[in-house]
Amino acid sequence: MDYSYLALIVVTLAIGLGAQAYVNGKLSKYASVPVVNGLTGAEAARQMLAYYGIQGVEVRPGGEGQDFFDPRSNSVTLSPEAYAGSSVTATATACHEVGHACQFAAGYTPMKVRAAIVPVVNLASNAWIFILLIGIFLNMVGLVWAAIIMYAAVVVFQLVTLPVEFNASRRAMAYMGSIGLPPAEQKGAFDVLRACALTYVAAALTSILQLLWLLGQRRD
Repeated sequence: MDYSYLALIVVTLAIGLGAQAYVNGKLSKYASVPVVNGLTGAEAARQMLAYYGIQGVEVRPGGEGQDFFDPRSNSVTLSPEAYAGSSVTATATACHEVGHACQFAAGYTPMKVRAAIVPVVNLASNAWIFILLIGIFLNMVGLVWAAIIMYAAVVVFQLVTLPVEFNASRRAMAYMGSIGLPPAEQKGAFDVLRACALTYVAAALTSILQLLWLLGQRRD
């Protein structure tokens, strides 16, 4: 039994579960708080796009948990609650995703960097563990290091994602403030977006801990 790895599992599970519980609590709390302007998330998204003069971005309904901006189709997809709901959570979610559309339109550098490394990360995230296991089984140090380097690329991607997510939330909050959203609703939106950002921070932290553990094993 490798107790260091057991400790790593316990710590990362605690971080992940704690972050998810916090996020779910905030989303649930503000999903029941209506916005005074009565706009649905989809309407808020379209108005934010118009406010910043961004054209050609389609706002689409998606499935449960599908809230994202796709630069390939230049579209914003919102989950059913965010698309049709008129809550603080719906508004915050919709405006955050439009924040990504604003980044794309402005050529925001961290977003461009993240997009550039996506193909490498997609390969590395699926292959690193198999290469690691093969390297350990065959006692091939070169393969083990190759796996660690591939995993490090995944960690870099998660770190680059942080400023992209934080900036999208800042753009959303700036817009909601500029249109005169009541202070109580702005605070609720901030709570929602901060909670969601925590999931990215938690994911990056757990990946860093995993990488450090792998490097520690190689030194041993």
